[in-house]
Amino acid sequence: MTFNELYNSLNNSYSRELSCDWDNDGIMCADDLEREVKRVLIALDVTMDTVKHACENGYDTIVSHHPLVFRSQKALTPLSYTQEKLIKLVKNGVGVMSFHTRLDAAEGGVNDVLASRLGLVNVMVDSTEPIGRIGNLSNYADIDEFAKTVKDLLGSPTVLYSGNKTVKKIYVVGGDGKDLIDNAIANGCDTIVTGRASYNTSIDAIDMGINIVEAGHFYTENPVCQAIKAKINEIDSCIETTIFNSNSIKSV
Repeated sequence: MTFNELYNSLNNSYSRELSCDWDNDGIMCADDLEREVKRVLIALDVTMDTVKHACENGYDTIVSHHPLVFRSQKALTPLSYTQEKLIKLVKNGVGVMSFHTRLDAAEGGVNDVLASRLGLVNVMVDSTEPIGRIGNLSNYADIDEFAKTVKDLLGSPTVLYSGNKTVKKIYVVGGDGKDLIDNAIANGCDTIVTGRASYNTSIDAIDMGINIVEAGHFYTENPVCQAIKAKINEIDSCIETTIFNSNSIKSV
């Protein structure tokens, strides 16, 4: 399978039509679209560590969630960290494709995986915002207990939470989900689980009548890497796939 064929196959599952207008995802760089894909490194982020690992260990392709190139580049020199990565990738024959907001919204993508990881049942897509998912716990839970459960299930080093509602109907959105808190409230959810929310929204949780659980941007999205791996293996079982932990943020 060629690089372009793999991209088109993944595009069938994670359609570009689902991407937000402001987003920049798809093929980030490739020196040869017809190069055979043999080894794929899957990562949430294309950090320099990700790039070096791919180049130094014989990977020909990186598939990421967050785009390698988000803003327009006006030059190509080692003076910019994004451009430095692009130069290194092209020199080493490593192509990169990224699936960002389309992967958030797609069936089997970031938020379906997050809802599944949290054990939600009767999961539905938010009718006004296809990125969000709405589901239920099998049993009611205390917010303190639920926050601890989220921490354990996602492997988050720290979970912040606010609100005093009993937990049953949950809105999930991986990453930075503060803009969808109103959607969660409109859909009758007592709790929203996301990666990050602003300070102001968190301290207003009780007044808004909703629990806000912040489990970390990386930890709410990284589980999708397993889904990407499974999808590539389904497309072509001959392709070797490895997941790389791109998280460089520490906690104490």
